[in-house]
Amino acid sequence: MNQPLTDLVLDAGIAATLCRDMPDSDLHSALESCCAQGVRLWLYAGEIANTLSRIEAAIKRTEATQIASALSARQRLDQQLPAFQWLAALSGDMECADDPEPLAAALVQAAKRLGDSARILTSVRSRLDRGMPFMDLESVPALTPQVRVDFIDLKAQQDRIRAALESGIHRVLHHGRYVMGDEIGTLESRLAQITEVEHCICVSSGTDALLMALLALEVGPGDEIITSPFSFFATAEVIALLGANPVYVDIDPATFNIDAAKIEVAVTGHTRGILPVNLYGQCAEMDEINAIGQRHSLPVIEDAAQSFGATYRGRASCALSDIACTSFFPAKPLGAYGDGGACFTSDAELAARLRQIRDHGQDRRYHHVRLGVNGRLDTLQATVLLAKLDVFDNEINRRQEAAQRYAEQLSSLEREGKLVLPIVQSHNTSSWAQYTVRVKGRDEVQRALASAGIPTAVHYPVTLYQQPALIQTEANCPEGDRAADEVLSLPMHPYLGDEAQARVSDVLADVLARPMLDST
Repeated sequence: MNQPLTDLVLDAGIAATLCRDMPDSDLHSALESCCAQGVRLWLYAGEIANTLSRIEAAIKRTEATQIASALSARQRLDQQLPAFQWLAALSGDMECADDPEPLAAALVQAAKRLGDSARILTSVRSRLDRGMPFMDLESVPALTPQVRVDFIDLKAQQDRIRAALESGIHRVLHHGRYVMGDEIGTLESRLAQITEVEHCICVSSGTDALLMALLALEVGPGDEIITSPFSFFATAEVIALLGANPVYVDIDPATFNIDAAKIEVAVTGHTRGILPVNLYGQCAEMDEINAIGQRHSLPVIEDAAQSFGATYRGRASCALSDIACTSFFPAKPLGAYGDGGACFTSDAELAARLRQIRDHGQDRRYHHVRLGVNGRLDTLQATVLLAKLDVFDNEINRRQEAAQRYAEQLSSLEREGKLVLPIVQSHNTSSWAQYTVRVKGRDEVQRALASAGIPTAVHYPVTLYQQPALIQTEANCPEGDRAADEVLSLPMHPYLGDEAQARVSDVLADVLARPMLDST
């Protein structure tokens, strides 16, 4: 094969054989080997009747009992092939109706959606005579089990919620309300309920959420917004876009969040708000920050792009300030399949402003009471998020478990002074958007890990005031600068298996044991 096998579709005959054969058969062994290598197994929904009837017939031929209903056939299939996914039958597959073997042609059409490296396993001679993507058991490559490590794994999540995703997306395709469909209101209600906030306003991205929050607070030229220097560019970008000035307060080196004890001295007569960032999934010291805001009559905007699902002193992130903003970028703990975000507030007046700003400043159609933006969330993205919400609590728990395993596996390296593990304050829970350690010689460590097949990322390599578009020579945040030189994010997602995580820890320990690392 020119490309490594990634997806294997089993036709009805192979599925029936699988349910008939003993567990130690060649077919079982080959499929187990494929799964161990990370190959995904599929059954085509267009063959479901054929598949179940063949399994039923196989059971009747090989077992004494003659009771073999469609249900028992499905149960047998689930027992023998617990890891399979149903590959949807789409209307385009029916374009093959004039083919001498329309079902075989439909299988080919369906397999193409999985990519060029997908294959269809069959024992039917006429199908094999068509050539690729059909293949027989003898052609399945011998695969050596390997521990695969993904930085994030959206495929595993998608496999888990496929039915809800597909039904939801098709529902939107059928009703056709792609902008502000009913799914938007349903999503906003669920998010408000989860966070225990009065109002949720879904928007087009986390960046737009921040921009709209500042617009709702009427931030403009000459105003100052106090924020963290150690964050994604959007945090300060939206401030500058409105003509305001970001004022940077250094971070707490333990949590990477803005140091609340240093905020008050940065307040001036031009300060119009405080924008703390909940980095890596942990909330900043919001009680202290809110108290400063109240003393100086300053609104607080919680940048919760990475912390949806976290808690601070028993309260949900996004419920801790005047306005909170989160992101639904695909890699976030709650991610869409494109850009998306939301604003949260319990202030009805602010909520009304945000809804107007989201839709060009309209309070009703073609009546624009303020300047706004086109900041609406697509209905299709809302559908994706609704499907993901059904498993979100479980995924947050899995992230906690993965973080605990890292802490146990890497604690000896911290005791030896080779790295610094993330710290979560006792009154916080983290959503673990990233699992970020500190290491000396970070770039060399990252290269060594990459050469061993361990993906990593750096969030973030440069403080905001050193970015060319925002450069401020007077800013001085040494802890932020030091963090930018040392942070390294390891693979983290809810489906990070024990073996994969152990491999990350083992390889990292090996790399940090090498004497040649540059510690500058």
